[in-house]
Amino acid sequence: MPTVKLVLEYDGTCYAGWQRQPDLPTIQGAIEQAIRQVSQATVSVVGAGRTDSGVHARGQVASFHTDLDWPASNWMKALNAVLPKDIAVCSSAIMNDSFHAQHNARGKLYTYRLIHRSARPTIDRAFAWHIYKPLDDVAMQQAASTLIGSQDFSSFEGSLTDNENPICHLQRLTVIRHDDQILIEAYADRFLKHMVRAIVGTLVEVGLGKRTANSLSGVLQARDRSAAGQTAPPHGLYLMRVDYE
Repeated sequence: MPTVKLVLEYDGTCYAGWQRQPDLPTIQGAIEQAIRQVSQATVSVVGAGRTDSGVHARGQVASFHTDLDWPASNWMKALNAVLPKDIAVCSSAIMNDSFHAQHNARGKLYTYRLIHRSARPTIDRAFAWHIYKPLDDVAMQQAASTLIGSQDFSSFEGSLTDNENPICHLQRLTVIRHDDQILIEAYADRFLKHMVRAIVGTLVEVGLGKRTANSLSGVLQARDRSAAGQTAPPHGLYLMRVDYE
C-alpha cells in the first residue's frame, strides 16, 4: 500500500491546532476531509508535529496510506483544488511503506516572530507577537545560549501532557534582529508541548529586564514550569521544516 508524504503550509489562525477534534476545525481534519473528497476513501493522516491552536506552518510534514496508485504530483494538484485557502500542499511524494511523518522525523525547525516597535502592527497582527517596550536582544541571545544541548526541559513543558521523556537535544537557539523584527529560531530532535513558546516567553522576560541572562541555567535545573516565564502567544510561531534521514 503506497505511503504519501505531504509538505504543508498553513495559516493556523482559524484552526484549533493540528489534531482532529470533534466539532472544531483542525488542520488534520481539513486534510483528511480533502483526501476523502478527491479519493472517496477515509484515511488517517499523521503529522510530524501537533501544532497548537493558532500556530502556523511553512514546512509541516504529513503522511498517510492509500490504495490509489496515483503519481505523486497528482496528490498535490488534487488536494490544493479542494483545500481551504489557508492550507496548501507544497509538495507530495510517494514513500516506502515504513515511512511515518512523526516517528521518522530527526529534527524540527521552529521560528518565532516578534515585532518590536512602538506602533502596533496591522498586516502582521495575526502573525507576530508585538512588543512595544525596550527589549535587549543581545541579553536574549546570551540567555538562549545556556539552553543549547541535550537537557531536561521540564521547566518549559506545558501542563496536561502524558509525555514521560523530558530530554530534548536543542541544537540551535538564535535571536536574530532585522530592523523592527526579531526572529527566534529553535532546532531540536524533538520538542515538548508548548516548549518553544515557553522558551520565547522566558527570553522576552530577559529582554525586558525582568530576569538576568544567566538565570536560565537555574530555570532548567528547577524542572518546574513555574520557574520559567510566560507562554508566548501562539500566533508568532511557525513550524518551518522537518528533517528526515
